[in-house]
Amino acid sequence: MTTAAPVGRLKRRPEFLRVAERGLRAATPGLVLQALPRPEGADGGGIRLGLTASRKVGGAVERNRARRRLRALAQEVLPRMGAPGHDYVIVARRETVKREWLRLKEDLESALRRVARDDAPRPRRGGAR
Repeated sequence: MTTAAPVGRLKRRPEFLRVAERGLRAATPGLVLQALPRPEGADGGGIRLGLTASRKVGGAVERNRARRRLRALAQEVLPRMGAPGHDYVIVARRETVKREWLRLKEDLESALRRVARDDAPRPRRGGAR
C-alpha cells in the first residue's frame, strides 16, 4: 500500500451543494458517488470527502452506521483510487447498512472508475434540493 496524504473533509453545506450541482454522479446499489475537480490552486491538491445519509436510509442508528461504514471505506479506497484535487461526496443508500463489505468496496471502486472516465462535468437535471 502506498502512503498518501490524508483525505480532507467537506464540512459546509455550500461545499456539498457545489459538488451535487456541478459534479459527476455514479450510482451503485450500495452508494452514490458525486465528484468534482477543484479549480487549480484551490485548497491544495489533496482529496476532500463529504458523507451524507438522509432519513431514507433509516433512523439515526442506521444513518450513523452507514456514515461510519462509508468513512472507513473511503479511508481505504480514496487514497489509492481518488484523483488529487477533487472533492467527493458519498451518499448513503438503504443498502449501505446491510451490504456485504466487499460488495460495498466494489461499489465505490466501480463508481470512482466511472467518474474518472467522464472528463468534463455535465450539469445534472433538476438540481440540489
